[in-house]
Amino acid sequence: MASRTQLQSPQDFLIIAHRGASSYAPENTIAAFDLALQMGASHLELDVHLTCDDYLVIIHDDTVNRTTNGTGPVASQTLAALQALDAGAWFGEAFVGARIPTLAEVLTRYHGRVHLHIELKGHTAHLPQQTVDLVRAHGMAQHVTFTSFQHTHLQTMRAYAPALPTGWLVGEISAAVLAQAHALGCVQLCPRASLVTPGLVQHLHAEGFRVRAWGVAHEALMRQVVEAGADGMTVNFPDKLLAYMAGRVSPPGEERQS
Repeated sequence: MASRTQLQSPQDFLIIAHRGASSYAPENTIAAFDLALQMGASHLELDVHLTCDDYLVIIHDDTVNRTTNGTGPVASQTLAALQALDAGAWFGEAFVGARIPTLAEVLTRYHGRVHLHIELKGHTAHLPQQTVDLVRAHGMAQHVTFTSFQHTHLQTMRAYAPALPTGWLVGEISAAVLAQAHALGCVQLCPRASLVTPGLVQHLHAEGFRVRAWGVAHEALMRQVVEAGADGMTVNFPDKLLAYMAGRVSPPGEERQS
């Protein structure tokens, strides 16, 4: 079996387009997801909220203010109201008219083409169950990892769908965090990228977790995460990470220096 410290190829390293190719297109839109695939990404990260009429929609914030021409909480609006908003004009004229997609739309459009990393957002208690049910109904359960910052969402996942892989997004690593991650049955532990070092990665691997970083703000931090031996990261510029990993494939048997 290959060592966990061996330099990972682009096929092994999780190159996850964060809200799509969100450096180049409005986050969490079909345009951003399509562009990520065109760049060569095979993993997409997205955020789900529930509308007031119980539809799962893809948007990051609790409100629509930042990424649309509307205002107010996502959870207080109907699907029809949300899909009437422009989710692209804020980013640039080329994206005027982009809409907030539904999770059902994304599951249908990318079925068999990508692995999805679905971050469970908002504060609706039954959001994890509805997300799992929709993923299963589309035959995508083997191609989704469920993540969240929210301990309660991951507790619900553990109770409702213990066989499905989960990752806990955390701002710090401590003995208490590790104990809770084990109790939640998480496959991934997802630290902030600035915390990722070879020592941390080795420790988390020894604990049995895959290490997937978030908050990769620039290319230097991207390279830091790769060189630390992590298993993957979300990144707004998947093209740059793909190019970097393609240039870092080592000959057979050569191991990463950590």
